[in-house]
Amino acid sequence: MTKREELIKLKPDNHDMRLKYYELVLKSSSLENLPGFSLPKGYRYVYYREGDKKDWIAIETSAREFVLPMEGEAAWEKYYAGKGKELEERMFFVETLDGEKVATATAFYEPRDLSGAGWLHWVAVKREYQRQGIAKALISHTLQRLKELGYPSIKIPTQTNTWVAAGMYLDFGFRPVPENAVNSREGYGILRTLTNHPALAAFEPVPYEEIWDSHMVEIEKKLREQYADLVHFRVLEENGQERILFCTQTGTGEWKKAF
Repeated sequence: MTKREELIKLKPDNHDMRLKYYELVLKSSSLENLPGFSLPKGYRYVYYREGDKKDWIAIETSAREFVLPMEGEAAWEKYYAGKGKELEERMFFVETLDGEKVATATAFYEPRDLSGAGWLHWVAVKREYQRQGIAKALISHTLQRLKELGYPSIKIPTQTNTWVAAGMYLDFGFRPVPENAVNSREGYGILRTLTNHPALAAFEPVPYEEIWDSHMVEIEKKLREQYADLVHFRVLEENGQERILFCTQTGTGEWKKAF
């Protein structure tokens, strides 16, 4: 089998590190008719309260944003450290009637963005609770909160690796920020290939065998050869070196061999 044939046979997951990575930034300036969706029966919204950081990290880890707890701790420190009072009015969780927190999103902002836009932050649903309609309801609920907070527009940071979520944001009426559309044109082409979304008609679709990062595909292949129960992996860049973290059905680890 040729390399091209191997790539064509690959099937993308909804959070797939093997896809070529591009940052995507979407924006909506029309906040009057935001789509509304209700939570499925048996779930409710709650605001962040002190001590909920562990639940946030657990949800984001289950959704494959992180492999190790230290990654979650670092992300929390970067975005939310010292902002507990703000989070009490901005960070939502979806929880079961038994009190298990299964999803989260935050009506936040980006200090470096001088446009005055609000930002939809860190949307995630635990893996085992996905495909129930929770994400759409949570997104609409958080967008409504951003509107209540008085933001004139809303931006959403996403990426090609989370292409399913990116397609959902397009369904909500969000569109590429012009500058980002130029800088990540191939990324939007990849997104069009994966979603065939009509909002991306201006972008040339990328041939299916070219949407994959061959290095990441090789890493996944080598990991799976040694760990048949591999769930997912992440590659971190630290001081110019790759650090490969992986998760199996029985635990987590760090790949020490060179590629």
